[in-house]
Amino acid sequence: MTTKAITQPPKVGKRTDLKKILILGAGPIVIGQACEFDYSGTQACKALKDEGYDVVLINSNPATIMTDPELADRTYIAPMTPELVEQVIEKERPDALLPTMGGQTALNLAVALAERGALKKYNVELIGAKLEAIKKAEDRELFKQAMKSIGLKTPPSGPAFTLGGTGGGIAYNKEEFESICKAGLAASLTSQVLVEKSLLGWKEYELEVMRDLADNVVIICSIENIDPMGVHTGDSITVAPAQTLTDKEYQRLRDYSIKIIREIGVECGGSNVQFAVNPLDGEVMVIEMNPRVSRSSALASKATGFPIAKMAAKLSIGYSLDQIPNDITKKTPASFEPSIDYVIPRFAFEKFPGSQPVLTTQMKSVGEAMAIGRTLQESLQKAVRSLECGYSGWGCASLKELDWDWDQLKYSLRVPNPDRIHAVYAAMKKGMKVDDIHELSLIDKWFLTQLKELVDVEQYLMTRSLSDLTKDDFYEVKKRGFSDKQIAFATKSTEKDVRSKRISFGVVPAYKRVDTCAAEFEANTPYMYSSYDMSAGYETIMMNSNPETVSTDYDTSDRLYFEPLTVEDVLNVIDLEKPDGIIVQFGGQTPLKLALPIQQYLEEHKPISASGAGSVGIWGTSPDSIDIAEDREKFNAIIKELKIKQPKGGIAKSEADALAIAADIGYPVVVRPSYVLGGRAMEIVYSDDKLVTYLENAVEVDPERPVLIDKYLSDAVEIDIDALADSYGNVIIGGIMEHIEQAGVHSGDSACILPTQTVSSSCLATIRSWTTKLAKSLNVCGLMNCQYAITASGEVFLLEANPRASRTVPFVSKAIGHPLAKYAALVMSGMSLNEVGFPKEVIPTHVAVKEVVIPFGRFPGCDVLLGPEMRSTGEGMGIDFVFAMAFAKSQLATGQNLPLSGTVFISLNDLTKPHLEKLAKAFLGLGFRIISTSGTAHFLELKGIPVDRVLKMHEGRPHAGDILANGQIQLMVITSSGDALDQIDGRQLRRMALAYSVPIITTVAGALATAEAIKTLKSSNMNMIALQDFFNAKVHEDSNKNLQSASSSL
Repeated sequence: MTTKAITQPPKVGKRTDLKKILILGAGPIVIGQACEFDYSGTQACKALKDEGYDVVLINSNPATIMTDPELADRTYIAPMTPELVEQVIEKERPDALLPTMGGQTALNLAVALAERGALKKYNVELIGAKLEAIKKAEDRELFKQAMKSIGLKTPPSGPAFTLGGTGGGIAYNKEEFESICKAGLAASLTSQVLVEKSLLGWKEYELEVMRDLADNVVIICSIENIDPMGVHTGDSITVAPAQTLTDKEYQRLRDYSIKIIREIGVECGGSNVQFAVNPLDGEVMVIEMNPRVSRSSALASKATGFPIAKMAAKLSIGYSLDQIPNDITKKTPASFEPSIDYVIPRFAFEKFPGSQPVLTTQMKSVGEAMAIGRTLQESLQKAVRSLECGYSGWGCASLKELDWDWDQLKYSLRVPNPDRIHAVYAAMKKGMKVDDIHELSLIDKWFLTQLKELVDVEQYLMTRSLSDLTKDDFYEVKKRGFSDKQIAFATKSTEKDVRSKRISFGVVPAYKRVDTCAAEFEANTPYMYSSYDMSAGYETIMMNSNPETVSTDYDTSDRLYFEPLTVEDVLNVIDLEKPDGIIVQFGGQTPLKLALPIQQYLEEHKPISASGAGSVGIWGTSPDSIDIAEDREKFNAIIKELKIKQPKGGIAKSEADALAIAADIGYPVVVRPSYVLGGRAMEIVYSDDKLVTYLENAVEVDPERPVLIDKYLSDAVEIDIDALADSYGNVIIGGIMEHIEQAGVHSGDSACILPTQTVSSSCLATIRSWTTKLAKSLNVCGLMNCQYAITASGEVFLLEANPRASRTVPFVSKAIGHPLAKYAALVMSGMSLNEVGFPKEVIPTHVAVKEVVIPFGRFPGCDVLLGPEMRSTGEGMGIDFVFAMAFAKSQLATGQNLPLSGTVFISLNDLTKPHLEKLAKAFLGLGFRIISTSGTAHFLELKGIPVDRVLKMHEGRPHAGDILANGQIQLMVITSSGDALDQIDGRQLRRMALAYSVPIITTVAGALATAEAIKTLKSSNMNMIALQDFFNAKVHEDSNKNLQSASSSL
């Protein structure tokens, strides 16, 4: 920034020269970029609309609030490529583009649009961050020079412009160094890889900073990572505010942050700066700076109650910090009440077999939980409880780590891994000293001392019985975050007894408000957190512990409890609030597990609601009905009565049972524990010995629950249906989706189409009638989701029914233009479907396709095959008037770039060989050359189809992998045989395709749809259409004409 700019501050104040603003969203949820940008984008849309601007939004993710059609004036749920976004700019002619709300995706896209001249051509101004600032912050070399010019150090030389540490890693030897560099170059937009001196073991801090056009700068909050450097900050346990900085050190980081934001030239909006501090001598290095709203901004917003994204949006249109009605500039965030909040990431390594559960600089976590408390101990215990990994807090449980020998424990302390925090507990229980744990893990001694105190309290509890505990004991233990369940474990009593004893002493939580700048929310920030303190005072009613979602936003509900979702915590809030109704069907599996215990409590105590309108009750479908749908034996009885067909199956309580059932129904069978989410530990098994192996490895998933064994329907089409029922006996179908991948691939990992494309009207009639009968018989009030399979001969089977909102609801709502979740809430409050405005099923004239994003690339070593266990993290959506184009859009939206020509490698297993001829002919007809290994090639040659043979990986060189590495394969279609050779050969080839970004398709149906999409792309251009236009009659008529001519040519 020149000195001239400082002496003459730019004119500030709301800009009236801008009328229409384009916001770039973040696309599908991927690791490193999750739903926190749903939160920031939603805030930005609301803030700019409130200011009277026309808002255009582009985001390919249907499962986010911001793509609800009423949030922006024009919503494009479409692929986010520079070419297509330029089309939107040409059509909508926005005055400005706001690129800081959609994470790395949006920043990279804005840079691409600027560099291809699109912004200049249509006279679009970048607001919130100028191109120079983005480049200076994102290009590692420019950033280094900028830091040098203001006297700050950066690590003496990861890839530039990537997300969540993609392509990064720590190399301990030459071979690792080379493989990390290759991955980095492939992932980086600018083809840069930086080699930096590793700062392993240094402490890591982040500061959230905001600046306005008048050059006012404020620090919103500081965040400290408990794990030292070497673990991606998104994978580390973090705490806000920072705990181990002296005031002087904190001031120094503050001053540096202000210098940095000015030097980089982020004119206005939020940024986050990451520092590494050497614990030995206090040396500071600047790691990086994000010139945008970041992952931590969502956390900082929730921790401080200061809505960073909303403010950043207002700053981008010219306001200065002192013009936005609040006290922020007078009251520094450092003076906030010392509520400490804790974020713990959540991992799912078990879903990616073959990958090592080790944390490095490349982010791997798939979610996080946050807790707020008065002390570090209280917040940490609550956060561990919120993860839903079966812990009721930190410690006070018989953990597997306690049985480990010292070698295993020391390894777990030395090598960062998802369970390291539990290894610390086990080491302390076994008598390891704080100094020794620090030496192995490099976790700050201050944190370790806090944890050691929790172990001491636990030891104290272990020597007492429940009746020995006094009122003061309860306060002291509760203040440190111990749950009733933990106290029960230590005192050998039950959670129920602990609860009643605690309440008899009058020891109940006081709910504290997060103290923010009072004027911003009329002294009413609706964030509450509980703390065992002698005082009380409360105020909302949404309970959740995920900091990244819109549901935990201050303007989403009247009062919000940021608490773990456990029976104890929910009952505390119910006792306090005494609501008229409790809704459990919107939160997936988690609240459903709580429904029965809550119901029992309500029946026992019959609390009267605060409004005096009767007693507190659970709204919507009753917990008993939910339980019937989850309990196999009860459910089978209803199915039988309704004459609905299910695949043959049984419930096994022992290995002998399992083998007998499998023998009776015949292999292949699908096995899974009952009560599971996301198909965890679900497998398709082809033989007795595989079944025994499965039972030995997976039965520990839930020992009290039996294992379900069902006939696997091979080659069946799977159907997902969402329906809505009211309390007057009306049932309306929301949408029927056809899965592209065959039954057996988890529904959450399959692409799906609405309306269905290949299902006969008689099958659809059966599905509609069965769904309606089921909803009535289960007394559903609200949403219900069912899954069906249709065999090749046209038989329909019910696979499962869930009386709750499913993950397809947002997609269906956007595809049909009706907000189903909103209708469900109104129906639960007593309205009829007619009254809410949803009298009949809507079958759109356009086609919507949902495709998923699966983070295989981040889990080295795991295979890329789809199976019954869910692994996707997010989804993209394509909408068009023709199926093939909608499918093409969905592929592009999720990062699959389909080639229009070149060579396709095809290798099909024996089960899918019958489809080979049709598939090969489809690609030949599009001008592709086909190459295959021996078996597939032989089959094609017999049919007279031209094919070039290539060696398998173990047959010698040059093999399929070499041809792939040389860039001579543009698309791969592989269905796995699952044999031992394929586990090595095939897996290696599939991983290579991933490394070289060659689209790989592992199902026949997916391959046929891809051929169809390529055919359409070759003959017509991709058109960008706003969501609102699909429900506008005029647009329909024009497109219907096109549709008829298109379908006649197919």
